Amino acid sequence: MRGGTPKPWNVDDELWAVIEPLLPQVERRTRHPGRKRHPDRLVFQGSLFVLHTGITWEHLPQELGFGSGMTCSRRLAEWTEAGAWPRLHEVLLAKLRSVNALDFSRAAVDGSHIRAPKGGSKTGRSPVDRGRTGSKHHLITDATGIPLTATLTGGNRNDVTQLIPLLRSVPPARGRRGRHRRRPDAVLGDRGYDHDKYRRLVWDLGVKPLIARRGIEHGSGLGAQHSLMQRAFAHLHRFRRLRIRWEIRDDIHEAFLALGCAPICWRRRSVLSGAAG
Repeated sequence: MRGGTPKPWNVDDELWAVIEPLLPQVERRTRHPGRKRHPDRLVFQGSLFVLHTGITWEHLPQELGFGSGMTCSRRLAEWTEAGAWPRLHEVLLAKLRSVNALDFSRAAVDGSHIRAPKGGSKTGRSPVDRGRTGSKHHLITDATGIPLTATLTGGNRNDVTQLIPLLRSVPPARGRRGRHRRRPDAVLGDRGYDHDKYRRLVWDLGVKPLIARRGIEHGSGLGAQHSLMQRAFAHLHRFRRLRIRWEIRDDIHEAFLALGCAPICWRRRSVLSGAAG
């Protein structure tokens, strides 16, 4: 689409140069090649369009040139199985660290319920939605709200059970000389993470637990970090496909979750790079 403001699902040349090497390469057959493979860049933009708008695959507008919804969904599954999204997030974190945009002095964790009408693995009866089937997004950010990693569980899982998996799943942040960073100095959590067993496990990872105690009269115990986590989830759930889980396959919803984190990291890096320039 020419002219006007660029659409958020359009991938510029600089970002595509980051993404393309991470996708599995498919050699085209020289004999009996059959139908020409739709370009990966357009198909990737089709997946971003679905992520942003929340439409079903079959309603992906053909006039946009992204290919059919079936092509986009199949290609997304292929890239997911190849492990492209964890690698993409690691590369983006490295780029952020290279411009000194990651703050590991502390991290914050929280969870957010979403509905999952079609069920599937990693769903459960949600205690905050009248027992309806749901899932839960678990998020850990750096001190400025940049998503370090996000995971998916059933809606009936307690937040505290995901504290250690979240800390362990933070990818190594390279991008600068010397040792890469993987653990924050401290992690903040609200009263839902108040459990001495998990405090000990956090200490064992070399991270200081700053977790609110039950019985606090006012607020979440996170202080100003509470509003930061609210903003982080607000940014993530601006992607309509993440507000309700329509995917029966948990790995496909996790792919959308990872893809939701990627533009947030890229926009922050672009803003800071532009300011530095």
